[in-house]
Amino acid sequence: VQLQASGGGLVQAGGSLRLSCTASTSIFRLDYMAWYRQAPGKQRDLVATITSSGRTNYGDSVKGRFTISRDNAGNTVLLEMNSLKPEDTAVYYCNTAKGFNDYWGQGTQVTVSS
Repeated sequence: VQLQASGGGLVQAGGSLRLSCTASTSIFRLDYMAWYRQAPGKQRDLVATITSSGRTNYGDSVKGRFTISRDNAGNTVLLEMNSLKPEDTAVYYCNTAKGFNDYWGQGTQVTVSS
């Protein structure tokens, strides 16, 4: 499975961005889709997940501000990020799994200026 992430950029605090992750197969065939992020010098943290049944889960730091969803075509997962804060600055990675196999996208930089 190949994942292509896009949509990162520079935004002021309080602004919004939308990230997209397009998979090379239908996401309904995968166990879940997830976004992680990694800031410089820090570990990679979970941002949000959506299962094949549509159940969502969010990291505590983004609850109420970020929304994960999928498009009707079934190949793309979106991450709507609102009320962005400088601490949201990180490289955001798309992730998925199928059985014992784990897949990662190339990452997209999100920078939030204060």
